Amino acid sequence: MRVTSGAQQSPWFVSWFDSAHYYRLYANRNTTEAAAFIDELIETLRPRPGALALDLGCGVGRHSRYLAEKGFCVTGIDLAAGSIKTAKQSERPGLHFLRQDMRVPFGRNWADYVFNFFTSFGYFDDPNENLAVVRNMADCLKPGGRLVLDYLNAAHAERFSHPTETRIIDGFTYQLSRWSDSRHLFKRISIENPDGRECGNYSERVARFSLDDFSRMFDQCGLSIDAVYGDYGLAPYEPDSSPRLILLASKPLRRTTILSRVETLRNTQRVASRLQLLPTN
Repeated sequence: MRVTSGAQQSPWFVSWFDSAHYYRLYANRNTTEAAAFIDELIETLRPRPGALALDLGCGVGRHSRYLAEKGFCVTGIDLAAGSIKTAKQSERPGLHFLRQDMRVPFGRNWADYVFNFFTSFGYFDDPNENLAVVRNMADCLKPGGRLVLDYLNAAHAERFSHPTETRIIDGFTYQLSRWSDSRHLFKRISIENPDGRECGNYSERVARFSLDDFSRMFDQCGLSIDAVYGDYGLAPYEPDSSPRLILLASKPLRRTTILSRVETLRNTQRVASRLQLLPTN
């Protein structure tokens, strides 16, 4: 599924997540709910002050900013240049943003926590690319580090999403169509200008990963699932009814030698220089 507006085709997530229409359509995302979710996570994780955190797929940085307010030292990464440009306006000591493809490694053994919020995963045609993202998350964690991955529950999404929907926002008309097959959930967004002329068609596609799918990927990358939650209040996960599939996983501890202590310290101090970045414009 690729974007059809414009002369040059590109993967849907490259153009859609950097579109003004994407920001307009999802402008009503609940910031209060996001903050309450992070507060619940902090109660569970009990991080040390100044813990190093990666917000992978950070968008414009709404989760990153709140994590920084709660005492984390946060690096936010996203592929969308416009999102990173916006996020950078809120940079300060302990809060930084970088543009990078999540399929490209982003360092080893430096992060205490990796957060992947709001189904910022499962976008790629090749299953090995999704697995590569899990491996990159695992690699950047310190031994004993924790991963929080917040994904949709496909069964709930299929049951409760409307097949078609119309929204009018700032004069633009958005016609949404939703469907699924055995491997993916799809959404098509057709857009009309205020004068009624069509001005673009976009598509979203997300893999319909189950808990078993994540268990296999995590196991291949050396991560252990510690808990599974079904909503932003961290209620127990119910496969047929929970709106979310939220995974809390950890990277096992290893025997710490003097050499590995030095390696971890160097990786932590040099994380910015070790990131393989894309241009920001």
